[in-house]
Amino acid sequence: MAARILIWVLLLTLPFWLDRIGGYTALGSRVIVMALAATALNFLLGFTGVLSFGHGAYFGLGAYGLALTIRYLVPSTGLGMLVGVVTGTLAAAIVGALIARLRGVYFAMVTIAFGQVFYFIAYRWNSVTGGDDGLSGWHRMPIDLGFTRLDILGNAHLFYYMVLACFAISAAIMGWLLRSPFGHTLVAIRENERRARFLGIAVERHIWLSFVISCLFVSLAGTLYAQLNNFADPHDLHWQQSGDLVMMTVLGGMRSFWGPLVGAAIFVVLEDFLSSHTQNWMSFIGLFFVLVVMFFPGGVLGLVGRRGAK
Repeated sequence: MAARILIWVLLLTLPFWLDRIGGYTALGSRVIVMALAATALNFLLGFTGVLSFGHGAYFGLGAYGLALTIRYLVPSTGLGMLVGVVTGTLAAAIVGALIARLRGVYFAMVTIAFGQVFYFIAYRWNSVTGGDDGLSGWHRMPIDLGFTRLDILGNAHLFYYMVLACFAISAAIMGWLLRSPFGHTLVAIRENERRARFLGIAVERHIWLSFVISCLFVSLAGTLYAQLNNFADPHDLHWQQSGDLVMMTVLGGMRSFWGPLVGAAIFVVLEDFLSSHTQNWMSFIGLFFVLVVMFFPGGVLGLVGRRGAK
């Protein structure tokens, strides 16, 4: 409980202390966005035991759904986020229904294949998506709540708290689901799928639901990421984006609910710092990841928990 309180105190006060240690508010927003995406992936990977290397596709679909809505349809942040989330979730529902019976490396490879299909559509459809140049010429819009108007474009602190609110609500929903009988069923499937099947659990249906729920929140993270940059990039759909989310999850601890948040913070801050000093920053992050996997397979939170137990 004390650790959770400390995490939320740090997150709520982050814009007021991050710049004092060499950071900036937009970096904090990016950490929270990627933490949301990694936490959503962990819902499937850490608690259901199914590895997906295609979640970047739904992250990118969320980003493009919002960007296309604002640029071509209605300049509304709320509507754009809704379209982005619905687009990513519907795509996940269709793909998930096709692959729910696959396991292990076969499931992972097919998620990559479907993800690359979405990537190449965005990459080649220049007239709509902007192709390799991405979709620009739009920006996040103020949010009209009726009694007040939130200018999230011109206020980085306000946008950060909007992102944090989305993360808090999403984390609360995912936490509630994992504490429910449905969540316990997912863990049972992760621990012993054959035994779960013998107990009469509809394994494929639960995996499909877990996949769809996970992609719903990843799509939400994609809509926030597009607003953070005021830009939608086809590389957001690429398998490399999916790989980054897996790395964040594993770094923090994929069987811990808060592990992806820690992993995302480490990954994003390291990327920001190293990329400003060397072009070979990916090599250093890769080496760090290998060391963590080799010596601390439970991730950073697993190491902290083990030391606390001692």
